[in-house]
Amino acid sequence: MANWNDTDRPNQNFGSVPRAGGDVAGVTFDEGLRKHMLAIYNYMASGVLWTGIVALLFAESGMAAQVFLSGGILPWVIKLSPLAFLLVMSFGINKLSETALKALFFAYATVMGFSMSLIFLVYTGESIAVTFFATAAAFAGLSLWAYTTKKDISGWGSFLFMGLIGLIVASLINIFVGSETMAFVISSIGVLIFAGFTAYDTQTLKNEYAYVRGTAFAEKARIMGALNLYLDFVIMFQYLLSFLGSEE
Repeated sequence: MANWNDTDRPNQNFGSVPRAGGDVAGVTFDEGLRKHMLAIYNYMASGVLWTGIVALLFAESGMAAQVFLSGGILPWVIKLSPLAFLLVMSFGINKLSETALKALFFAYATVMGFSMSLIFLVYTGESIAVTFFATAAAFAGLSLWAYTTKKDISGWGSFLFMGLIGLIVASLINIFVGSETMAFVISSIGVLIFAGFTAYDTQTLKNEYAYVRGTAFAEKARIMGALNLYLDFVIMFQYLLSFLGSEE
């Protein structure tokens, strides 16, 4: 996210009750913040739901099996295509219109659905559903805690980022090593890292509202905020699936 300046930032904590006598500015800020966060969660939930629908339909149609089991370059194109959308959104945020950014978000959710359809070929539908609801419960709890806590967790960012880099490096190494023990450790750490990112990103988005409220960038901030939470949810789900998923 870009840094924005707002010299009129209210000196009031999120979720606080307006003072007796009527703190009009405070009420406006708190109500605006709740609407801002609700919009982010609506975008995020819509994206996750759409990804699930696309993944299920692509798998049920038989096309996923045809693509992923046939080999060749197409499976890699499908797996890597979400990265292209992610880069376009991240680097083009200042040039893209709100409509274009929203379209790219749902296009990203669509190609993620194609990519994630593979899980329906590997795991049972019941275990996928159980893992989804477990992820949803964990996500909701972590996000609610970060949404309401007075503790400043902004310091988590650097540690989480370093952990993410280590996780990526370990995952690449294990592609060649093929160790089940290492895969278990990677998944365990991955769950913890993205649980941390869920809380960190929630509080970051809450704090950023003071800078984007009333600006032309507000809607873009909601979409990009939803993208961050979407990634936290989907990646945590994938790591949890390695524990809770039952193979076909």
